[in-house]
Amino acid sequence: MDGLNVADLVERLGSDEDAVRKMAAFKLQSNIGDPSFTDVFIAEGGLTNLRYLTIHASGNTLAYSLTCFSRLLEVDKGWDYINQDMVERVVELVVTHPLVNILRGAMAVLGAIVAHQRSSNTQSSPTVSYGFRALKPAIAIYPQFLEKLVSSLSAADHALCANALQLINALMRDAITNDGETEWPRFIKRLQDLGVIKAVYGLMQSNALQDLAHPLLEFQALTKLLLRRWRDVPVDLHKPEHRRALKGIHIASNPEKPSELLEDGEDGKDKKHNPEKWRRLGFETETPGLEFEETGYLGMMDLADYVRKHEDAFQRLLLEQSTIPPRTSCPIARASLAVTTILYERFEVDGSDLDDAKGYLALETRSNYDKFFKPLILQWSRLHLAGLQAFFRLWKVTGAEREDFLKLVDLVRVLLDAVVGSAKRDTSIQEIEEQTRDYDCQRLRELQMEHLQLSYEDAWGHHLRQVRDELTHEALQFMKEQRIRCLLQGAWFPNSQGSRSEFGQVSQHEINPSQTFRYVKLSHNRRYLHYADFDVRSDQDPDLDSLNEKLDLALVSSVASNISATTPTSTRSSTSTLKNLTQSSTTKITIHGYLASSSRGGSSSHHHTNHNRHPSKSTSNSRAHREEIPLLVLYPSTHSAASEWLDGLLMLLGQQPITSETKKLTNLVAEYGLKIRLLNVRLDEPGPEAGEGIEVPSREGLDENYYYDIVGV
Repeated sequence: MDGLNVADLVERLGSDEDAVRKMAAFKLQSNIGDPSFTDVFIAEGGLTNLRYLTIHASGNTLAYSLTCFSRLLEVDKGWDYINQDMVERVVELVVTHPLVNILRGAMAVLGAIVAHQRSSNTQSSPTVSYGFRALKPAIAIYPQFLEKLVSSLSAADHALCANALQLINALMRDAITNDGETEWPRFIKRLQDLGVIKAVYGLMQSNALQDLAHPLLEFQALTKLLLRRWRDVPVDLHKPEHRRALKGIHIASNPEKPSELLEDGEDGKDKKHNPEKWRRLGFETETPGLEFEETGYLGMMDLADYVRKHEDAFQRLLLEQSTIPPRTSCPIARASLAVTTILYERFEVDGSDLDDAKGYLALETRSNYDKFFKPLILQWSRLHLAGLQAFFRLWKVTGAEREDFLKLVDLVRVLLDAVVGSAKRDTSIQEIEEQTRDYDCQRLRELQMEHLQLSYEDAWGHHLRQVRDELTHEALQFMKEQRIRCLLQGAWFPNSQGSRSEFGQVSQHEINPSQTFRYVKLSHNRRYLHYADFDVRSDQDPDLDSLNEKLDLALVSSVASNISATTPTSTRSSTSTLKNLTQSSTTKITIHGYLASSSRGGSSSHHHTNHNRHPSKSTSNSRAHREEIPLLVLYPSTHSAASEWLDGLLMLLGQQPITSETKKLTNLVAEYGLKIRLLNVRLDEPGPEAGEGIEVPSREGLDENYYYDIVGV
């Protein structure tokens, strides 16, 4: 405002020359948002001239004047100068004027007028109302106003799109808040018929999101508000629109009309009805109005929309259901209501107010767009159809029965959570429909088990972890016993590398003819490894007495292996039981130990019976002066045998298993044990009834002068 003469500016706004007025309005744009300037401007009588230009000017002068007036209203000034003539003029400009800069200002002024009713401390003009009702007389004169407004959402100018969407948001919010129960649904339907959903959906997925972030997020919040309002409307069959919707569902089902059910007396009385009229459509009872209690009118709208748009598929499905036993038929109506509930929870419609506030705050950082914008909620009808068709498919694939209904609901919930929850902002509704239709049932079952596990962890986190730890320990002991039993059973090993196949396995015809074999077996007391070398591998395993070599396990210091290049078994354990070896194509297990004499490990093992896995300090010091040498080398012929013997030796020596195969089997046993235990737990298991288990004494022989001591006083 420095160097700007307000009185001179006001005088120029009232000039007879258009060029002078245009320059004054242009300068006013950059200063009118300053409250201190605005007060002086109003005191000098500038509002009269500005309002005159807004109604009578044209071209750029009109555009600048509209911008000035909208900014004046933003700082909560100038409301006394708003009257019906001005509102009608601005609505006329929106409908008839082609210039973008004029349309931007006109929509901004109307948006401020419609939203003004939410201000509480403003002196408003007594000659005009605010909100949507302020525009209704003008819209009656220019009925194409809403169509023009929606078409502006497709304009190339992002500022025009933003102003048009802000005005639409203001109209929707005012209608939902202040219009009657039958008026606001008609207005919303009119906007939808004009294509507002399609237009906003395109903007939400476009690259223009940054310029339109706030009005788009508000439209998303209003969509949630609409869903919540429809859900909160109870289904009342005394209301004509509710009765018509339900009747339309029944008529679309192509009901049978056998003569014995439709016989009427001449007086029109005693009309008979099909006793399965509504159960046939998938309702639980013959009073369907009560079954919309959870979903309200929203559930009825979704079901009616499906029936209306896919009447042929609906009738074919009912025809199929009529040919199978009732217990295996899919309850179509209940399935539709269940999908509505799933989507309602998926988009967290009830928690929208807090989430939207957080969203406005997060948008200030120009990030997190994919997190807060959910354009798929605008495709509610198609999502409902995709979910309902998935329900029908899963019901057929799983061979479900009526008593399995809730299980199918959980399965569809997992499916929609997986598909819709993982969708990005620019994921098209066609992709969502394809993924929902083609989702693998086996993968869906795995996801369901993961969700079940997470739900149990949420409910019994500490106890579940305790049970899992116990089961993991039990599984580890089970695998230890299994691996050691493999050692007790014994196994053949080639004495040299031989020729290996692609999978690291030695084939009989590939072995060098001069190659010898070694048979190794653990003694029954689990203290010695007995082994012997043979020229030929016999079909019958040798017994323990025929094995002339043995290794005292008390002499073993470490076990090393290079099972395969893809299996991380060559990593040293926490107690140094493994040594890193160079990876090669040969599977090799090396048992290291300390010998006090030059005797062979098998023949001199009786001289070292005092050695153990936890030696005393003096023994450790004595070992420090001796060299660790290989005591026995084994060449397993398969990876499974290598896993059995390596982990068996480690666990026999008090170490943890390290091969991926053993760990996988351990986890498998533990998880199955957990699932078996959870099968015995029911989340909905009822507790004891009040007074259950208390024996009430007999009243026989008592008069009225008695009491029952229930607390022992």
